[in-house]
Amino acid sequence: MKRRSFLQKSAMASTSILVPAFLKAYQPANLLNSRSGKILVIVQLSGGNDGLNTVIPYRNDIYYQQRPTLAVQKNEVLQVSDQLGLNPVLSPLQSLYDNGLLSIVNNVGYPNPDRSHFRSMDIWQTASESNEYLSTGWLGRYLDSSCQGCEAAHHALEVDDELSLALKGQQKKGFAMSNPQQLKRQTNNPLLKHLAGQDHHEHEENVAYLYKIMADTYSSADYLSEKAKTHSSKMTYPASAFGKRLKQVAELISADTDTRIYYVSLSGFDTHVNQKNQQERLLKQYAEGMSAFVKDLKQNKLLDDTLIMTFSEFGRRVKQNASRGTDHGTANNLFLIGGKLKRPGFFNEGPNLSTLDKGDLIYKVDFRDIYATILDKWLEGNSKQVLNKSFQGLNLV
Repeated sequence: MKRRSFLQKSAMASTSILVPAFLKAYQPANLLNSRSGKILVIVQLSGGNDGLNTVIPYRNDIYYQQRPTLAVQKNEVLQVSDQLGLNPVLSPLQSLYDNGLLSIVNNVGYPNPDRSHFRSMDIWQTASESNEYLSTGWLGRYLDSSCQGCEAAHHALEVDDELSLALKGQQKKGFAMSNPQQLKRQTNNPLLKHLAGQDHHEHEENVAYLYKIMADTYSSADYLSEKAKTHSSKMTYPASAFGKRLKQVAELISADTDTRIYYVSLSGFDTHVNQKNQQERLLKQYAEGMSAFVKDLKQNKLLDDTLIMTFSEFGRRVKQNASRGTDHGTANNLFLIGGKLKRPGFFNEGPNLSTLDKGDLIYKVDFRDIYATILDKWLEGNSKQVLNKSFQGLNLV
């Protein structure tokens, strides 16, 4: 079958089936496969979350001077330490902090920071230098080089319609889908089933590529939809899209799915104008969803095997702008949640507001040291091979 005829008959090019598909052929998944090893859940706060109004230096006068209308008042802050506190909408996380399930790393960033959303996100997702451009993500390279038994793309799963660069390797890539049952319904087209099972001519490279995508999509659609049927969470999650995604991840983990890495995003943090309501609405969604997620995992005795990392591509400037918002900044805080944290609470001191770089926070912790820690100590990989450079790592897990 020629490529033009194939595309016309299958209508694959315009459907959502191709969009979430992983981009490399693997062996069909064994529906009996189950997980072995640790689980990593990445939560991305897209848009540049304002770290200073997330983890608040409530005893620092400079914070209140620079944010006369935007600062969270001292009597409203959840004062979890003698210097730093949480935004009050993060109250669902306070019990995690009190019970040693939350570690907060302050002043996380990288040298020569870039304030572009797209470029900074690329740097975080590829673990590159600020002047280096990579086409593969840090987790994708882990799949390529260090992830034993990760032949199936759904071993790294993004709950979305599009795969992030972080999960794209050279040989292996993750899998993106919004809902396993919906994906299964989309693949039930008889013509597509027939095409997916056909041999292809090697000289038709593009056709072969599409056949492999279809075959692998069917394989993972079958596996994930069957696994999703085996466990239904009894935990009450918030009705937000973020809460529903976390519930889906919890159900797949509890069903003993052989997925090693999950990736979830919450967007909308680019708060240049009237920040307070917008950011607090999003932080509340995050905290409520994360609280339910952790309770769910703990109830199923899975929290000790799960590490959750929450990051944003950059923080915001210290001084509020004229629109009661904040502009793109640099260093930020990063959250780790799990049952096996070595340094729960605040891992390091808060930001130094008296010494800034042209109005921006100065980073103290390279985010790739955190990646190296996760790769070496949690995923049992080779961080030097994945990150293309040696990083010291931190005593986090």
